[in-house]
Amino acid sequence: MSAAEDTRPPGPTATSAYESLRVVDAAVHAPATTMLLVEDDDGDALLVREMMADGMPGVVVERVATLADALERATKVDCVLLDVGLPDAEGTLGVERLTEAAPDAAVVVLTGADSERLGVASVMAGAQDYLVKGRVDHQLLVRSIRYAIERQRAARLSRDLFEAERRRQENIRVERALTPTPVVRSGDVEITLRYRARREGSELGGDFYDAVEQPDGEVRALIGDVAGHGPDEAALAARLRSAWRALTLAGLEPIRVLEVLDTFIRTEWDTITFATLCTLSVDPGRATASLVLAGHPPPIVVGDASHVVGADAYGSLLGVLACPRWTPVEVPLAPGTGLLLYTDGLIEGRLAPDAGTRLGVETLLPIIDDFHRMGVNDAELLDGLLAEAQRRNGGPLTDDVALCLVRVGHV
Repeated sequence: MSAAEDTRPPGPTATSAYESLRVVDAAVHAPATTMLLVEDDDGDALLVREMMADGMPGVVVERVATLADALERATKVDCVLLDVGLPDAEGTLGVERLTEAAPDAAVVVLTGADSERLGVASVMAGAQDYLVKGRVDHQLLVRSIRYAIERQRAARLSRDLFEAERRRQENIRVERALTPTPVVRSGDVEITLRYRARREGSELGGDFYDAVEQPDGEVRALIGDVAGHGPDEAALAARLRSAWRALTLAGLEPIRVLEVLDTFIRTEWDTITFATLCTLSVDPGRATASLVLAGHPPPIVVGDASHVVGADAYGSLLGVLACPRWTPVEVPLAPGTGLLLYTDGLIEGRLAPDAGTRLGVETLLPIIDDFHRMGVNDAELLDGLLAEAQRRNGGPLTDDVALCLVRVGHV
């Protein structure tokens, strides 16, 4: 056979610094595992290569002779087989440097028969296992490598789960700021709240609400919506809500509160943004309420013939105009009146399968009427509205939704 016809693979070639060894089983086309051998002795490297060929055909083994070269390659492999007697790394230094540089790679240490204590110390320093040269066969080597990789994967999964739980707890703390407990002492005003973020399982959003009672018995309720989605908008929403409660408890009138919040939003955001607000102030006698809209959808009086109030009283958005204006609207209250404050995420869902048509207030009103005639309580009403809006949307709503139902007096 001529040289041109010889298709046999060339024999191994030795290099002093870096060697790439590929052990390929004919039945395996894509290696499942990649390994880095850090060994400065060519004879020991050859023995490892032969044992890997017997025990793990298909694995890709890259060899380097120094710790410096290993640090450059360790992040690209599943397992590092490390000799602890390298020229540039004595003792556990190699393990410490590798686990710091490549925390996701499993490390198995090779040590001499007279330094088994060093193997134990290496495990304490971060290696998954150690093997003693001269006492290893291909089965032990392969088993150790596979166990080390699985233990490292389990450790990585635990770290990921821990990090996910940490982020979840952070989100919960933000959610508590977005969904505060109403401070209402009187028994003749009931506040029912619901909040749903735009992403299933997410606790962050730009919608917010609150309700507090003044010393004289006046009850004020708030609902609002910051433009945009995500943690930045959620953080701004939380600050606006907290500022509203502080200003309200300080005794400022609703219009003055909006003026301060309008200034506040300009100082809290380094880019142009805006928020919409709806505030409702129920007088101590429960006969009337004062409604102020800052670019927000007007509330709905809940009943057998539900209807919108304040539809022609839209005021300025927060954070937009240099001289914003708002005009209060007086709303008469009968015993048992319920006023639904909501954000636009409730009415902007699509009516599947017609993706071009939104739910809208006109469609929402008869849905509320139906629930009211069924005799549901306020919590069931809000839950039913959310479920029905999602059903008609053909899936999860694409915007945040906040609901606040203020029930005044007794029927």
